[in-house]
Amino acid sequence: QVQLVESGGGLVQPGGSLRLSCVAFGFAFSDYSMSWYRQAPGKERELVAIIITPGVITQYAESVKGRFTISRDNTKRTLYLQMNSLKPEDTAVYYCNAQRRMAYWGQGTQVTVSP
Repeated sequence: QVQLVESGGGLVQPGGSLRLSCVAFGFAFSDYSMSWYRQAPGKERELVAIIITPGVITQYAESVKGRFTISRDNTKRTLYLQMNSLKPEDTAVYYCNAQRRMAYWGQGTQVTVSP
């Protein structure tokens, strides 16, 4: 069964931190580039960060540069997003994506940043 299972979302105050995780099941994780996307209410889904196979190259949306860090642990088949200095505008559902010839999506985890 192919699955991407996100976790780590929640409610945090501005300036706080969260660490999202995405555990992969049922495919060759190390062969896939991995990404985090997010979608806020009333807005289109946007790319947050990418970590490209074999996991050395990373790219970030301008809005999160310097605050978020994407990483992966191939032995644990897990993707991470460390989110620091969180802002209310970071509030969204965050989705894990795996991409090679096929693309897989997780169900998302809610991140809410509010005083």
